[in-house]
Amino acid sequence: MLKRQTSFCLLCCRSANKHKPWIETEYQGIVMENDNTVLLNPPLFALDKDAPLHYAGEICGFRVHNGPTGSSSVQFEAVVLDRSTGEGLIRSKEPLDCESQREHSFTIQAYDCGEGPDGANSKKSHKATVHVRVNDVNEFSPVFVERRYEASVPEGRLFDRIVRVEALDADCSPQYSQICFYDIITPNVPFVIDNDGNIKNTEPLDSKRQRVHTFWVTAFDCGKNRAQADAQVVVTVKPSCKPGWIGWSKRVEYTPGSGSIPLFPSLHLETCEETVWNIQATVELQTGHIGKGCDRDSYSDRSVRRLCGAVRGEVDLLPPPSPAANWTSALPTLPSSDSSLVFSFNGSTHVAVVPNSVATAVSGDHFTLQLWMRRGNRREEETIVCSTVKNDDSFSHYSLSVHGCRLSLFYWPDVSAARPVKFLWKLEQVCDSEWHHLSLSVQFPSVTLYVDGVTFDPALIHDNGAIPNPAPRQRLVIGACWGNDWLNQRQAETASPIEIPNHTWKYVGGYRGLLSGVTVRPGSVEPHSVVECLYACREGLDFGDLETLGSGMKVHVNPSQSVLVLEGDDIESFNRAVQQVTYRNSLRFATPGVRPLKLTTSLRCFNEESCLTLRQLEGYLVVLQPDAPQISLSGVGPHLARPAPEFEGPRGVPLFPELRIVCSLSHAVNTAAQGMEGGALMSDAVAHTLDGCEVQPLGEELNPEREELLVDMDALRERGLEIINTTAYIAITGTSISVYEDVLRSVRYRLAKGSARFERRFRLSCSEMNGRYTSNELTLEVNFLHSLDSLYHPSHLLASQQQFLHPSHHSGELSGHTLPNPHRNSVVPGAATVIIMVCVGFLVVMVILGVFRIRSIHRRGEGARGGSKEDSGQWDDSALTIIVNPMEGEEDEEVVESPDDANDDQRIIIKKEGRDGNPRRY
Repeated sequence: MLKRQTSFCLLCCRSANKHKPWIETEYQGIVMENDNTVLLNPPLFALDKDAPLHYAGEICGFRVHNGPTGSSSVQFEAVVLDRSTGEGLIRSKEPLDCESQREHSFTIQAYDCGEGPDGANSKKSHKATVHVRVNDVNEFSPVFVERRYEASVPEGRLFDRIVRVEALDADCSPQYSQICFYDIITPNVPFVIDNDGNIKNTEPLDSKRQRVHTFWVTAFDCGKNRAQADAQVVVTVKPSCKPGWIGWSKRVEYTPGSGSIPLFPSLHLETCEETVWNIQATVELQTGHIGKGCDRDSYSDRSVRRLCGAVRGEVDLLPPPSPAANWTSALPTLPSSDSSLVFSFNGSTHVAVVPNSVATAVSGDHFTLQLWMRRGNRREEETIVCSTVKNDDSFSHYSLSVHGCRLSLFYWPDVSAARPVKFLWKLEQVCDSEWHHLSLSVQFPSVTLYVDGVTFDPALIHDNGAIPNPAPRQRLVIGACWGNDWLNQRQAETASPIEIPNHTWKYVGGYRGLLSGVTVRPGSVEPHSVVECLYACREGLDFGDLETLGSGMKVHVNPSQSVLVLEGDDIESFNRAVQQVTYRNSLRFATPGVRPLKLTTSLRCFNEESCLTLRQLEGYLVVLQPDAPQISLSGVGPHLARPAPEFEGPRGVPLFPELRIVCSLSHAVNTAAQGMEGGALMSDAVAHTLDGCEVQPLGEELNPEREELLVDMDALRERGLEIINTTAYIAITGTSISVYEDVLRSVRYRLAKGSARFERRFRLSCSEMNGRYTSNELTLEVNFLHSLDSLYHPSHLLASQQQFLHPSHHSGELSGHTLPNPHRNSVVPGAATVIIMVCVGFLVVMVILGVFRIRSIHRRGEGARGGSKEDSGQWDDSALTIIVNPMEGEEDEEVVESPDDANDDQRIIIKKEGRDGNPRRY
């Protein structure tokens, strides 16, 4: 009976745990960094409806599960404080760090004690979420971002902020991580600091009283922790700020051969704290007074064309005045710094009419017209070139004119049938009173215009109204055009074309301005690269290194490189860019002189009313005098003596067989560094290019019937040289020095057989850069040695007397000669015989005349003595004529052979002086 009751009771207890524990669904907890107990809201209590049953109504524990991050449960645990009430506690297993993780989330679950002490049949509650926030403790102190702060301010002003200091706190809470206030701990300074760290001055600063202010500041967080280390503040007081460019040098010097030099190496812009959003600076280099607009190659046009590889065959329409080119003799010329020939036209009487012999060489509808021009802005239409040329079976006409700032080309493919076509360009270059180069290439119907090496496209006009066709007659006029109406009227009066003298033409559209280098070359058009090489400026503005250009910066340079524009929005980048502006001059012998410089600056500010205005800066660039090249001619003796038959041979005798041409540069040497006293010059040989060399006979010009200078024309053409061969001189133009040496060594002098000449003098000289630099002049005296047989010839009688009346004079002249072996019939062995014969003959004549005079005196009376005196006067004149020393004329520069030739000899001397006064242009 007792066993049955015990079994019944156990069964009842086991079946008593009918309910699960219950807890809240969510808890909010707070824990301090220096504590491990979590304060929950609401408190942690687990309830069980099986209470007050023992075990079934009791809470045995709590289980902590992972939160959303999966790691928070490891740091926390939950314990039961009272099993009957279900009160629990959550605590951290290890210290928490707010700075590493401020919030934690996890879930908990309560479970009861089951149905017995072994916890059998235990039940679990639902899972509740727990959010724990770690409260910060003020464990960190503020730390300044920088240990030293610097600022610069102009004097005499109060600023809202000079500099801002900043400190940071590593605490995680706003209470302790924020900096509540800053403080200046250095006493008696004219500065204050606010809670945000902004420092400003309390009174205007004076740079003269104190240039630099140094003080210390500290920081406090909201937990009143002071900064670990204080910060130093340095304020530099600048003198009164004046907006503008600082570091401007008014004078800049350039040494020729230096390449590129910076114009503004220390220049920077000061805006005095004014905020600008756009800066534009324009640098202008004025070179209009140097040569023709800038420093270009100073060699002659022909030499430059060879150096640039241009096609040859150009015809100079305005050559230097000469007997062969006399159509420019009436035109006034102006001096030019580049030694070129500049012609002036007045718009009325100054006209150059090119002869038909020259105009015929430039016929055809494919040609290139090139010229230099300088002209102001005038409304009248002015004609530069007017030409009618004959083609195969027709005539074509073109005229190049300017009207204001417009350049126009009228072109008639056929004056008898076709309508004219007008090509029009609007160019400021034709009316700005500056030198510009125009290159017009015509391959009808294509026309290409280059102005200073830059291409310009034309506008075509086909309808030109009722324009009368030019008369079919070949003409070429520079500086005007002939009147069509007047000429057509004269043409219509005759059935066939008439020849009208040039002086009877009526000209219209006269040109007013300056022209130089007007040439026409028939045939193909020059490539663009050649045109740029020929007429590009060798000096100008440039930018040093485009790769260093800052972001937002722009650089623009005009084609002539006389204007450079910089544009940007950042002052620091702009200052660096300005310091990169350079001047370059690629010429070895740059034209010395002053080039004015201008710097114009434009600023744009956010506040346009208070925006700064900067004045224009003016300065000048001085190109120093280059080291002058010295062209030295040597290897030619002062005398050359050869037998006359050698000169009469078919090849003649070479005049300069051992000629040497050397070009060197002399420059100063620093002798002090070498332990020498005084100054010294050092000469360096350089490779060079010459414009031309000239061989000129001194005295009278060459007589083509008796003498000539021989040059190998085939060798000239092979070497690309040109020659001008006249009776007054021979001019050879080419390129390198070695070519000149070879050609001049082959120049030979030849005499015609039987020529009664005993000496001839020649002068050799070379020049470059249109005569800017000339060589020394070599004078060679050529002596012709005649045999004795030739002296007996009547035509040589007077010459033989001149040769031997003064033997001492000739022995001095022939000293240093390289004479050939004397012949058996040489003139030297018979010298005494000739002298004796002359003296005896002279004595016999004097004796006969004396006897005749004595007899005349005895036969005449007193009345006849007066007449005998007159006869004696005439007799004395004849005697004086006989005894005149014919060698006295050799001391002069010109030999006068007879009184009748005195006027001619004087004319030759005047002509020679005029010819040798200035270096010849090639």
